[in-house]
Amino acid sequence: MNHHGFRALAVCAALASLAAGCTQAPDLSAARAEAQKPLQRYDAIQALAAHGDKVAAGTRSGAVLVSSDGGRSWNRQSIAGPSSITGIDVCPDGRFIAIDFYRKVWTADARLSAWTAQPLEAPHTALAVHCDLRGRWWVAGSGALIVRSDDQGKSWAKTDLQEDLQLTTVQMVDELNGFATGEFGTVVVTTDGGATWAKRGALPEEFYPYAALFVSASEGWVTGLAGQVVHTTDGGLSWTAQVNRANAPLYRIFMHAGAPHAVGAGGAVVRLQGEEWVAVAYPDARPVPLAAGTSVAANNTLLIGGPGGLLRAIADGGSSKPGAAK
Repeated sequence: MNHHGFRALAVCAALASLAAGCTQAPDLSAARAEAQKPLQRYDAIQALAAHGDKVAAGTRSGAVLVSSDGGRSWNRQSIAGPSSITGIDVCPDGRFIAIDFYRKVWTADARLSAWTAQPLEAPHTALAVHCDLRGRWWVAGSGALIVRSDDQGKSWAKTDLQEDLQLTTVQMVDELNGFATGEFGTVVVTTDGGATWAKRGALPEEFYPYAALFVSASEGWVTGLAGQVVHTTDGGLSWTAQVNRANAPLYRIFMHAGAPHAVGAGGAVVRLQGEEWVAVAYPDARPVPLAAGTSVAANNTLLIGGPGGLLRAIADGGSSKPGAAK
């Protein structure tokens, strides 16, 4: 064979090698491993609630993350869509309830073994969910509506305030007394277990409330659109402004380690100290909106959640908890 023949064979061999390389299946093992992780980068954590060492985290993407060890490890539970969990609360018996942007109420037993949904006819947009000491379910939202279920979502009693506004929070502090807050500084109260609701006082300066926490029939805090925090000690008749050192809107407020805490814009985690809300420093803080926060009494940590798959446990005192998802 002359040199032209050898050259032709070499070219053919090279082409065959290239063809084989083009047809070889790509290695997707890394992608598969990433997809098996319970927490995904596209997850936006919008709600958190805890009972003992059981924790539920609701996402925008139609999944609930559940933990049975206080947030050290997580399992992913897909729920029928479309769904976007915007609020979660826990009943005294450990049952979890959640509201969905797509007009559903979800519930799971104390083991968080599975979630089931029921349609929610009103309000059209649910903005707050609460389970009271008697195990009754409360939902508030658009159309100035408050609805209550005494039979775990089978039927609902409706209170219509007859106003064009959104109610953004609702909470019963005991068997008789409860509060709801809403647009334009609205504060409504019940003193008869929710049979009737009536306006009481008003939040200052057309206040738009993001979150509220009442610890008794007289004392509570409400956070506002521009980063305000106001405090009442007379059941909402009057309000006093408090200093928010984070200078950021606070989206969730909750009790942790015996003191009110809150999370909000710019990665803010704060706690009430005297009459001021001061920062809780924690490692690798991200300047992102923290839409969710809750206290896990079982291991004395607070959990925070936000976009980009952010779900982190912070030990009391500000350090990151080992094993927390980040």
